[in-house]
Amino acid sequence: MSRTFEFVDQRAFLDKLRDLREQGYGRYDLELILPWPVPEVEEILGIGPGAMRFFSLAGGLGGFAGGLLLTILTVLSWPLITGGKPIISWPPFLLIAYLLTILFGSLTTFAGFLLLARRPALRGMIEPEAAANRFVIVLKEEA
Repeated sequence: MSRTFEFVDQRAFLDKLRDLREQGYGRYDLELILPWPVPEVEEILGIGPGAMRFFSLAGGLGGFAGGLLLTILTVLSWPLITGGKPIISWPPFLLIAYLLTILFGSLTTFAGFLLLARRPALRGMIEPEAAANRFVIVLKEEA
């Protein structure tokens, strides 16, 4: 069971959000639909910096290490000595590591976005047309 509050005015929306927060409702009890970003919402709900940056960092570091590991193990498994150059040559290996850093970083960032945004939401979604140009607060209450 849920209750829905719709507002046309941003100030009335923020006042109601403050009232709900003072009544003890947390950020996980509320679902908000906004027509544009409102920075005051993060302050009212006490939302700090997100964990998305850690997904990007882990994916980037994993991609870099995976790229170096891939190239070094490949050249050690099938050594091809050309012109007396060393078998492990860093400049081309760093290029592969750089490209895999971008690939893995972007893929884990996207996966982290889906995880943190709790998407896809298979049930309980609000139609976006119903909230066009309005501020909507959906108060989720357990039955």
